Amino acid sequence: MTASKYSRPPLKVALMGLGRAMFTEHVPVFRDHPSLFEVVAACDVVKTRRDMLLSEFPRCRMFRQFEDMLFEKNIDLVVIATGSSRHVEHATAALRRGVWVLLETPMAHGIEEAARLRGAAAKANMRLVAYNRGFFSPDFLLAKQVVAGGMLGDIHTISVRRDDFVRRDDWQTMRHLGGGAAYYAMPDLILQALKLLPLPPVMMWSELKRSVSVGDAEDFVHLRLKTRRQITADIEYDGGFLGAENRPSFTIRGSRGVFAVMPGEKTGVLRAIPADFSFPRRRASVKVQPIADMHERFPVVEEKVSLAAGTLYGQSVFWRRLYETVRVASAFPVPLEDAFECERLAHLMKKSSQFGN
Repeated sequence: MTASKYSRPPLKVALMGLGRAMFTEHVPVFRDHPSLFEVVAACDVVKTRRDMLLSEFPRCRMFRQFEDMLFEKNIDLVVIATGSSRHVEHATAALRRGVWVLLETPMAHGIEEAARLRGAAAKANMRLVAYNRGFFSPDFLLAKQVVAGGMLGDIHTISVRRDDFVRRDDWQTMRHLGGGAAYYAMPDLILQALKLLPLPPVMMWSELKRSVSVGDAEDFVHLRLKTRRQITADIEYDGGFLGAENRPSFTIRGSRGVFAVMPGEKTGVLRAIPADFSFPRRRASVKVQPIADMHERFPVVEEKVSLAAGTLYGQSVFWRRLYETVRVASAFPVPLEDAFECERLAHLMKKSSQFGN
C-alpha cells in the first residue's frame, strides 16, 4: 500500500478497544504502513493493554474513557473493536463528533440498534464503514468472476463455507453478552453470498448449534437463502469442523457444470460441458419408454481457472480503499446498506432459530 500518489498526509487514527481483534487485525496494518495511518490516540480500561499499544506507538496518547479520547483534535478515523453489545453506543458517539468510523463485526445487535446506527450515520454524512474482510479475499473474487463469466450455464446453487475447529472461550461465546457465530462469523459470509446472487433473496431458513465452543452461544450456523428465480445460496460456518480435508470455500453449480475454489486460493477447478456443445432436441413423454439408461453421452472439460491478471485482492486492498474513502472522498466498494442487510439477516437467524430456547 502506498499513499504517495495522493500527496496527502496519513489518516490520524484513534483506537477504541484494545483486544484480540485490534492487536491481530488492525495494529499490524498501522505499524507497517505509516504513510497511510498514524495512531494518535487509544482507549481501553485495562492498563496492560494500553502499555502494549504504547510499545508499538510511543507517541500515542492513552485514555481510559472513550468520551475523553473523542475530544482529541485532528482525529480522522476511529476504529471501534469493543464488545459487540457496545458497538452502536461507541460508533454513535464518534459519529456525533464528525469523524469517520470503522466498526468491527457485528455492526449492531438487532434491527432496532441497526436503525439507530443508520440514523446516526446519515446525520454524519455516512462516515461509517463496516470491517468487511471477505469482500476482498481472492477466492471470493474468483467465484464472482466465474459467476459473471457464464461458463456454468444457468446457476442454481451457490455454496459458501468457512470451517474451523476452535474451543473458543472468550465473551463472544456467551449468549448474555451477545456472542455467537451468527454475529461474529456470518455477516462476512452473508455479504459474499449476496454479492454472488443475481437477485435479492425472498426466502430464508437457518439453524444454529453449539458444537465445541466453551460458552453457551452457537459456533455452528447454517443459512439458506432463495431468490425469486429459485437460485439458492447455501451458507455455513462450522467452528467445530474436524474433517480430514478442508472443504471448498465456494462451490458454484449450474446447468452446465460446477466450479470450486479452496479457502484463500487464486485458482479453482471448473468441470463443465463445453460452451460449443449442444444437446440434441429431446421431449418428455408419457408414452411407455424402452427399458434403458437415460443418461446421455456428452463431453466434460476439467480445467483450472485463475483470478484475472491485475485483480486487486487481500486485506491491503481493504485498507487502501478505506484510506481513499476518508482522504480523497472515493466511494467505498461495499455500500453501507449492504452491511446493514447482512446484520439484518444475522438478527433474523438469531430470532428464528430454536437454539437455546
